[in-house]
Formats: sequence, C-alpha cells, structure tokens
Amino acid sequence: MTTETIELESELLATLLSDEAFLPTQPTALAETGLPTPFVESLVIKALASLGTSSGRRLADQICLPYGLLDEVIQSLRARQLLVHAGAAAFNDYYYALTEQGNAAAQRAIRACAYVGPAPVPLMDYVISVEAQSIAAESPRREELVAAFQGITVPDELFDRLGPAVNSGAGMFLFGEPGNGKSTLARRLTQCFGQAVWVPHALLENGEIIKVYDPSYHHDVSGDSRGLISSHEFDRRWVRVRRPTVVVGGELTMDSLEIRHDPHSHVSEAPLQLKSNCGCLVIDDFGRQRVAPSELLNRWIIPLESNQDFLTLASGKKVQVPFEQLILFSTNLEPSELVDEAFLRRIPYKIEVGNPSEEEFHELFELYAAQFGCTYRYEVVEDLLATHYRSKQRAMRRCHPRDMLKQLRSYCAYHRIPFEMNAEYLDRVVTSYFATVLKS
Repeated sequence: MTTETIELESELLATLLSDEAFLPTQPTALAETGLPTPFVESLVIKALASLGTSSGRRLADQICLPYGLLDEVIQSLRARQLLVHAGAAAFNDYYYALTEQGNAAAQRAIRACAYVGPAPVPLMDYVISVEAQSIAAESPRREELVAAFQGITVPDELFDRLGPAVNSGAGMFLFGEPGNGKSTLARRLTQCFGQAVWVPHALLENGEIIKVYDPSYHHDVSGDSRGLISSHEFDRRWVRVRRPTVVVGGELTMDSLEIRHDPHSHVSEAPLQLKSNCGCLVIDDFGRQRVAPSELLNRWIIPLESNQDFLTLASGKKVQVPFEQLILFSTNLEPSELVDEAFLRRIPYKIEVGNPSEEEFHELFELYAAQFGCTYRYEVVEDLLATHYRSKQRAMRRCHPRDMLKQLRSYCAYHRIPFEMNAEYLDRVVTSYFATVLKS
C-alpha cells in the first residue's frame, strides 16, 4: 500500500467519522485557494501596512493561509523589493517591513479595496458548501424537537404540527395572539437541525469582496472537538459555527436583502438571507416592517420557489447564490390579511400558536418559579386564575407567568421582603400589570 493511498484512506475515514457533510481542507498550494497571486500579494502588503512590522507566521495568521504557502508570496515580494527583512524571528522565521516602494503599493491597494483580514473564498466554493450543508438534507425527528424545546412548554397538538413542518425544511407562518411565544419557538427551531456548519469570513467574486461571517449571527464553535482531524488541517478562511438564526423585526428594509457596498472602503456586506443560509431566517412581527409584505413577496417569490437568489455586485454584475434556509414568518395577524395566495402557496405551513390551557399556565409558573428562585405554589396560581382570569374572561398568554414573576421579584426586592409566590403580593403586581399592559 503506497503512502498516497494511506493518506487518502485516512482522509476519508476522518471525513466519515467527523459527521460533517462539508470539511474545508487546508490548501497546500496557492492555486488551491482559488485566489489570484496578485490578490494574495495585496492582502499581504495591506496587512503589513496595518501591522507595521510582522513575522511571516503572524502575517499568515492574519490572512488565514498556511505559512508554508504564504512564504512563497513573501519571498516574491521581497525579491521585488516591496518588503525587507527587519530581523530574525523564532522557528526559522523573519520579521518583515515594507520598503518605501512597498508602502506606496500598499496605499494604492488600500485605496482600491480597504479590506484587511482573512483571505476570502471564491463564490463557487461557497455555493458548493451550502449545497452540502443545506437543512434540506436534514430530517429532524421528534427527539430533536424535544431537545430544542427544552425549558419551554409546547402543547402536544402544536408539537405535532411543528414536527412535519420542520422536517420538510420549507417555510412556515407562526401566527396568533401576541405574548404566546411565537418568536421563542422560531428561534428554537434552528436547534432541531443539530450539527454545526462552516461559513467563510468573506467571498471573492469578480474582484469584489463580500463579508459573510457576522458574530451577531454566527456563533463560533471552532474550539469544539472535530474527531480525528487536527484544527491545523482546516482551511482557516472558514469558521465553524452553530447553524445560524437570523432574526429581523420592524427594522427590516429592502436594502437589508441586497449586497451593501461601501463606496469608501470598496468592501461589501452580505445580505441577511445569505448570512442565514444553512440555518433559519426569522421575520419577526411580520407585517409591521417598513417593508410592505407585497414588496417582500415580489423580492422573494422566485427564491422561495427555486432556492436560488440573484444579487447585484457593486460593478452591476448579477450573481446567483443559494437561498437555502428555513424561513419563518412570525405574526400577530392572519397570514391571509398580509399577503396574497401566490405568496401563501410558497409558504406551505401555517401554524397557529394559541393561548395556553390552565394546565399549561400552571406548568409555566412552575417552570419560571424554578428559574427565578422561588417556590411554586399551586393554590396561589389557582387564586390568580379565579380572581384575574375566569371572573373577567381574560385570555391567558404564555408570557404572563414570566412577566408577573419578574415584577413580583422586583416588588419583593423593593419592600425588602422574601421573594415568594404570595397571593397578596401577586395581587398587587398583576393589578398594575394588566392595567398598563393588557386591557381585555
């Protein structure tokens, strides 16, 4: 058995045992990065311009390319007198600094594009990664849903409706009265798909850089165990993250759905739907955005049908990108009041999140009492139901137990009395709560 055969079998075994559909392996030659040599050179001199003096390995860390690969680029720049040795560094390395000629070249490169950081990934590599990691390839079962919804209450009837909808990977409406946990459910659904995914720091297409990785939505789990493969064998231009959940509410605008180009830095930012690929995109409080529902319909009607979106680069060139996420529309309104039949047909699941039963209301009080650090008392909740709900025909909401206990805790703290579920204390709290928040 040859050495090459052994290496190939080891790589295959590692891939199988890693339980990941996509693994960005470390490039061993500049050609494998898919990046033009002049582009990598510009990244090096721009990084050196920002660092001042740097070792070769630190430059490699800054650009997220292997030192052995980058050393060839550095030596080429040195031969052309764009940078020089500034001293010896550890591990047979050197410190480098820009020459006057190199600094002038760096300033020209910065004016053309101010991006300094991890080397980007070609768009086509990203397309392949999304296809490999798409939630469409996942089939969550009941046990995955149970794990995702730990710590909240979900009635069996609602659970049975959510299961097939999540399993399909298609979009859904979650609608119903405010305060019943639609947004919470939407955020939890991403967890049903389990495994982490890889996203690139940035993309390169037609000479333009588009930033994708966003710590607001992408939670780095690169420190987790990856089976048999060492972290040094991964392409560091990619970040291993939990499947993203991108939540947008009333702040959503049409600009958020397009590539945003900064004319000063000449660096672009990926739109929200691109950042949510392989995860969930939650349109919270749908119908209250500055974007009319009909505008969203016109913008997304083709992507929802084909799972492909078309974006426009700063140059005017249109590019095709994956549209691979579970889209959730959370709304307090009836879906039919918001959009027409054509849009509803492309969101196949419409799931109503109703009010809790009295039994679930007790469960919620018990759950939050444990979280807030007080003893749950059945008779106090019964008194609450009799006094403030049944007699007044007031509807229960899933947010009520949490909100009331928060106010009860503040009430007890203010009066310097023990925090406990006391009917008298709770009476004072809920009277104020309903008078100012919910008139039924």
